[in-house]
Amino acid sequence: MSAAPAVEITSLVKRYDAVTAVDGLSLRVAAGTITAVLGPNGAGKTTTLEVCEGFRRPDAGTVRVLGLDPWRDGAELRPRVGVMLQEGAGFYPGARPEELLTHLARLHATPLDVPMLMVRLGLDRLGGKDREGRRGRGGTPLRRLSGGERQRVALAAALVGRPELVFLDEPTAGLDPQGRRDTWQLLDELRAAGVTVVLTTHLIDEAERLADHVVIIDAGRVLTEGTPQELISGVSDDVIRFGGPPRLDVGSLLAALPDNAVVREVAPGSYEVTATVDPRLLATLTSWCAANDILAEGLQVGHRSLEDVYLELIGAGRTAP
Repeated sequence: MSAAPAVEITSLVKRYDAVTAVDGLSLRVAAGTITAVLGPNGAGKTTTLEVCEGFRRPDAGTVRVLGLDPWRDGAELRPRVGVMLQEGAGFYPGARPEELLTHLARLHATPLDVPMLMVRLGLDRLGGKDREGRRGRGGTPLRRLSGGERQRVALAAALVGRPELVFLDEPTAGLDPQGRRDTWQLLDELRAAGVTVVLTTHLIDEAERLADHVVIIDAGRVLTEGTPQELISGVSDDVIRFGGPPRLDVGSLLAALPDNAVVREVAPGSYEVTATVDPRLLATLTSWCAANDILAEGLQVGHRSLEDVYLELIGAGRTAP
């Protein structure tokens, strides 16, 4: 018998007046895994997490988190779950990181060691003095920290109680490349320790790098889900990318290529040809470019990525996250 899921959502509906933010969404998160939820702004990602966290009551459907109803059983569930809100919201701006984390640790039975956690996330290096005149050690008020520093504080706050399950809403937003890498390593360590992680992100490479399971949603519904490799292998694997003048006649190019080919101008002057790539296809493409006096700049042959899958599902008319 398979283990019980850490999160199970069935036909979830959440409305705000006339707007349906989540429309019949179903999702299952296996324990001890990292699940990434992708989708454009307004897709329903944050609302879904807020229902799972017990901050919002569903209008229809069922939600179970660690086997409990997050709305009715919040008092029992909260000690077992860590929450990082979008952009690190929810804390008093005058609070100092070390004081905040020490306070939160005292609310839990077996918290993580606060100084260790601060060192692990680089919070011990924050400037300023605390009330005892100590420099560093997270003595700077939150309102004086950068966006990336506040993100690290919010992540530490979600983890300090040693949760079984963590909900992270865009955990690396505003972080520099090193901060992103540090966070990724920490999330890998959490998974290895058996902690379940559910995160939303606008960074598709982050989802591809971290997640055991990826869910792509739009308009409050699941479009597709699976492991990153399953999603990538579910579409044509080969793609040719090249640059040229904007607004080329892609219809003319498409007519010259095999029937299974797809041609897109993914950005002004940036083109993709999706098909089974072989020498004949490459020759046809370069011949068409030569006949139309086009220099195919930076021509590359590669494989489909999770970003390619995402863009195809969301549609060329939507903005990528």
